Amino acid sequence: MHLKNFLPAFAVLAASVAFAADVGDSFLLHTRSTTMAFAKRNGAWNLLHYGPKVAQGADAAALASDGFAGGSFMATRRPAVYSAYGDKAQDKGINKFGGLQVTHADGCLTTYLEGVKAETVEDRPGVTHLVLTQKDRVYPFYVVQHFRAMEGCDVVETWVELRNEEKGAVRLGRMDSLALDFPLIANRFYLQSATGQWSCESQLVETELVRGQTIAIGSRSGVRDAWEANASFMLTVGEKATETSGRVIGGVLCWSGSWGLSVQRDQCDFVEVRAGADTSQGAYVLDAGKSITLPKFALTYSAAGKGQVSRNIHKWARDWQLPAGHKLRPVLLNSWEGSYFTFTEKVLHDMMDGVKEMGGELFVLDDGWFGTGKYARDAKNQDRVGLGDWVINPEKLPNGLVGLNDEAKKRGLAFGFWVEPEMVNTNSWIYNAHPDWIVREKTRPVNVGRGGSQTVLDYANPAVRQNIYDQLDALYSKIPGLSYIKWDANADFMNMGSPYLDAEHQANMPFDYTVGLYDLLAKLRAKYPQVDIQACSSGGGHADYGFLRYADEFWGSDNTDARERVFIQWGESQFYPACAIAAHVTDVPNHQTGRTTPLKYRFDVAMAGRLGFELHPKNMKPEEVAFAKQCVADYKRIRPTVQQGDLYRLVSPYGGSPLASLMYVSEDKRRAVVFVWSLERGICHDYPAPIVLQGLAQDASYRLKELNVMKGAKHVRVDGKALGGDALMSMGLPIRLRGDYDSAVFELTAE
Repeated sequence: MHLKNFLPAFAVLAASVAFAADVGDSFLLHTRSTTMAFAKRNGAWNLLHYGPKVAQGADAAALASDGFAGGSFMATRRPAVYSAYGDKAQDKGINKFGGLQVTHADGCLTTYLEGVKAETVEDRPGVTHLVLTQKDRVYPFYVVQHFRAMEGCDVVETWVELRNEEKGAVRLGRMDSLALDFPLIANRFYLQSATGQWSCESQLVETELVRGQTIAIGSRSGVRDAWEANASFMLTVGEKATETSGRVIGGVLCWSGSWGLSVQRDQCDFVEVRAGADTSQGAYVLDAGKSITLPKFALTYSAAGKGQVSRNIHKWARDWQLPAGHKLRPVLLNSWEGSYFTFTEKVLHDMMDGVKEMGGELFVLDDGWFGTGKYARDAKNQDRVGLGDWVINPEKLPNGLVGLNDEAKKRGLAFGFWVEPEMVNTNSWIYNAHPDWIVREKTRPVNVGRGGSQTVLDYANPAVRQNIYDQLDALYSKIPGLSYIKWDANADFMNMGSPYLDAEHQANMPFDYTVGLYDLLAKLRAKYPQVDIQACSSGGGHADYGFLRYADEFWGSDNTDARERVFIQWGESQFYPACAIAAHVTDVPNHQTGRTTPLKYRFDVAMAGRLGFELHPKNMKPEEVAFAKQCVADYKRIRPTVQQGDLYRLVSPYGGSPLASLMYVSEDKRRAVVFVWSLERGICHDYPAPIVLQGLAQDASYRLKELNVMKGAKHVRVDGKALGGDALMSMGLPIRLRGDYDSAVFELTAE
């Protein structure tokens, strides 16, 4: 077993215990406005309360749901901080669920946890770090659970270390990062999650959770983890929440591999939430004397609706999770839809000229630049050859990537390029040399994907990771000032197995693959901290906070149709800040849907995220280029507010609304930006109800300016006027829309 090779990737989660303080048998873990109340009962740690702040642990203990509840003698389930299969959840019988299931070295299937140590450990300013160590009552098997309260953003990070000190290997049938039993807290619950597939990512669904029901979501892709569903949820406690009202628990699993998340409500209204790496392919084998660190989970609570849950997670992401969450993201042009595989150096230089004229700051070369000889990618071979051979195709680029970087610099642009390091074509030099370097069963034919030859590299194997690191390092190091990498991944686990792992540890491959991926990303990030990374995976397949520990943004979707992007970006905004959502203006008819939308509409949608282009500027008319220059200049001015501000979702596109609207407000409430997008047009939809704004200062006066105005067609009668924050948040902003796919953007500046 080679787990020791993977642990450095999770080293950021470990805390020194040099300055530990014992907390006794109870503890209150506070953020700015929430409390988690813990107590050790009958030898094991329980969660007595999670919600609004409480000051006294004695109050939490006295009022916690415990023992008999709801008039039923069966309601004696304890609210365990980490539930295990077999643990005594009721006075009679065993817990048949649980987020941890261990088959011990002697074959015993159950685990009974008891607390052996509880302490706070030194962490960073503004963070309280609680560590609860529990042990099976019979076996030397340890569960070390971390709770790290990020006080300023009302988020609690939690993760688990499992340590096997038994004489033989144990098998982890389930190994969830989060396995909390919440006590009796309401008579109704609603679960919101995001589902989707290629080009329709992050579609929101909400379901009532009834008694006796379990709702489960997840992904077994192994790579494109955010396609089938996103590893996040909002759980409404009580009556159905809105953006501005209701009790809501929200959370995200920070993991890029296969995962599962479930919410179970029993007959007495205890709710267990479980989330973690998926083990449906088989139990993970943890050898004697070894430990494993499970993925992090970020948890937040709001008594003021779903919008506050989003703002909490966004702030946590910018402050704590993203590598450079407060860095303003550049306006870029990515070459893909402008040229696909048919580019030449001249075509790319023309694209650079075009994006520079429009005010862009970065040029990114997409797929098709690599491979040599019979495995060189070009317009003929397209996606069938070359993956894994990260060397320049000299016929396509006689001056190489260095030459393109030089040309970009001449124009005052930064430079970046596309790679797909998790994948390999069977038509490649690397595969010919190392056919045992891919994920595959040892006794079965290799299943292949895109282009009839694509498969996944075995990142459980350190030699594979080292080879890819060496290749990428050689490329990066030769490009002075390299600014950006688009990291793509266009396949799932089509095969299940690792030639590197022995027969005993085959089921470990999916987890070890993902930790191996993090190991590679961490090494590259450490050596090239200035290189921004976009997490792309056939579109939004890498929209997850595991990858975003190392990447700066993700590609929202291959679907660049502006109307579709309203829904996709709305779903992504539930848990991901605007600075992390790449949104591009593309040509029409749209390459995915065939829909034609106005250029203004395309800009107004893309400017709500990290603005970019995905087209060839030479195909734009002179008046379109002039309009684009105006939009980019305006975006650069509002960029700090959009990318770093607090999000308020005003009118949802879901539920048949003819429009959607959201806004961003700067932290000091001095600046705000409002977006309005028409979705359909009926005879009365040109004059919708006023858009009631949120998040402004009640006593401030805001000068309103409409942006991206085309041909003098303004959407408000109060453009240029100073308006009170109180009036804008009570009476609202009256607007007029004109026809299909109309839109408006407003900038508000406090005076």
